[in-house]
Amino acid sequence: MSLRIHLSQLTSPTATLLQSLDLDIPGGVIHTVMGPSGSGKSSLLAAICGTLAPGLVFKGTIHLNGKSLLALPTEQRGVGILFQDDLLFAHMTVFENLLFAVPAGPKPERTAAVMQGLLDLDLASWAHADPDTLSGGQRARVALMRALLAQPQALLLDEPFSKFDATLRARLRTFVFELVKKRHIPVLLVTHDAADIADPTHLTQLAHA
Repeated sequence: MSLRIHLSQLTSPTATLLQSLDLDIPGGVIHTVMGPSGSGKSSLLAAICGTLAPGLVFKGTIHLNGKSLLALPTEQRGVGILFQDDLLFAHMTVFENLLFAVPAGPKPERTAAVMQGLLDLDLASWAHADPDTLSGGQRARVALMRALLAQPQALLLDEPFSKFDATLRARLRTFVFELVKKRHIPVLLVTHDAADIADPTHLTQLAHA
């Protein structure tokens, strides 16, 4: 697995947000793009998953496992994304939130995938709980597992730790990094916090355009 991005320019109607950026992310690698607010980090992720806001233009190429993504709609790109907010469905239990993400197939296999995910999270006893009863850290872990149960071929992390205090951020980083490495998918993390860097050898720093 690999995610390759060649960006010549990413522009808004009034400015150039990013230019001359090349990323080659193999499976199991977490590449960090670090930069201040307004440096184009989230717009880069939007270009990869196909959700660029109107008026923004991406010039370049994006390939996932050798396949170009640019002509594909978001739902066919095979790219998962985790945001700062967990975006769990309040009207569904934890189990139902996870099951919602599992691709169509035989019910026993889908249920088994969810139960294994809950075991990986150490949240099996919370399967039928409402998301509102979980702690912030538990909700963040469920959101990550929901993204992974969708079986993405690449995962994007948009400052997913920024809302938590330092102790919880450290625990969540360890949990997220270990789990995605085990899944051996390419991961692109954007952040403004140097503590989020998974591996200094896989780091790109941005400046204001």
